[in-house]
Amino acid sequence: MDFIEACRKFISIDSTPAHGNKELALFAAELCRKSGLYLDLQEDFIGDIESLNVIARPQGDRPPQEFLMQTHLDTVDPGPFALWTETGCNPFDATIIDGKIYGLGSADVKLDFLCKLEAISAYANIKNWRLPPVLVATYGEEIGMQGALRLIRKNKVNAKLGLIGEPSDLKLISAAKGFASVEIRIPFTEEEVRYRQEHNLKESTSTQSKLFTGKAAHSSMPHLGESAVLKMLEYLEQMPDSVTLMEIDGGVNYNSVPGHALLEIDVVSSTSKPIIKKIMTISRQIKTLEKEFKKFLDSDFFPPHPTLNIGLVRTYQDHILIAGTCRIPPMISNETYEAWMSHLHSVCNENGSHFRVTDYKKPFRTKETSDFVVACQAELRALGLDDKPQTQPSTNEASIFSRTGIECLCFGPGKREGNVHTPTEHVVIEDLHKAVEFYKRAIERFCL
Repeated sequence: MDFIEACRKFISIDSTPAHGNKELALFAAELCRKSGLYLDLQEDFIGDIESLNVIARPQGDRPPQEFLMQTHLDTVDPGPFALWTETGCNPFDATIIDGKIYGLGSADVKLDFLCKLEAISAYANIKNWRLPPVLVATYGEEIGMQGALRLIRKNKVNAKLGLIGEPSDLKLISAAKGFASVEIRIPFTEEEVRYRQEHNLKESTSTQSKLFTGKAAHSSMPHLGESAVLKMLEYLEQMPDSVTLMEIDGGVNYNSVPGHALLEIDVVSSTSKPIIKKIMTISRQIKTLEKEFKKFLDSDFFPPHPTLNIGLVRTYQDHILIAGTCRIPPMISNETYEAWMSHLHSVCNENGSHFRVTDYKKPFRTKETSDFVVACQAELRALGLDDKPQTQPSTNEASIFSRTGIECLCFGPGKREGNVHTPTEHVVIEDLHKAVEFYKRAIERFCL
């Protein structure tokens, strides 16, 4: 199987959160085995979904120190298939157009694993390593980085340096924002629950529905998208307090700017204490928090301030779920972050709602003067690529690995802005080959 054929196969295998990465991980493991690498598979379950970490080494024995080359195999949910026009409305059908591969995971970040495998396979027969490389494919990055966490908890690698796979447009990423994943559950009153149940049994209806459309984007760059959920909330602001909310739905995951949302309301009902009042109060507090964020600037990043994104809204039988993320630059103190979360928690409690931070990952930063950075810059210059270290507004597994003392940099083919977490996700094939060459040079520089 040649490189492009392997890329097509990788994209064709569903590794979304609902499916898990097991099928793709087993295929990746077989490719590693055929390349002469020794395998260690780490199994786990996320709920009832089985997932795998793949750990591949060019030698059987585990060395005292290693050079980590890591990529996650999972992707976000693709959203509506109809929006994937470049792939014939099938996000898993890799399509090549004008030297670019389109498909889910092409840039974020499945194909980076194949680039690293292609590079490390060229040295699979080497016996005398100065710092042996270890190729790792993890699961669950898009839903909390469970694979990276389990890898560390079970002490599966002994890395000194790490190249972490991220779509960076072939640029070094030396720092990235942290994030807080937040859930707010707003309960219906018993009266509203009864009314909605009775309404669903009636043949006639007095409800009105409205569809809102926006532009999907990664939650770390909300200014590049157009949130359909925010449009929906602004529309609700215009509604009278007597309106009963029947259904509210938007987004595909907490980590993306939602491109679609649906609202159904009953304008002639007369329920007391309608849930819309609670939603609007919490929504206004979120807007106030966003204004506060803009007072804290870190010029190394763009956007330079913390950001907030409501990525998901769902209606359940007895409550509304609102889920989203906050992106936190390294200059924000833990005390400031906790004060923000505490205030939002208080507002939710005052409105009879439940607030919780489901996940928190600290930001990471590697000094640009470090030997690791300087050496990687030299290799990029030799390839004619941009050698200036960049920062990233999103969060990745470098935030996990760096906390254990691994000096981390992020790198990968594929653009992030306006590309990942959108139905036009793609990567330039030539950039995949350039990534392979950079990884080969990194192995020669640090490992041999």
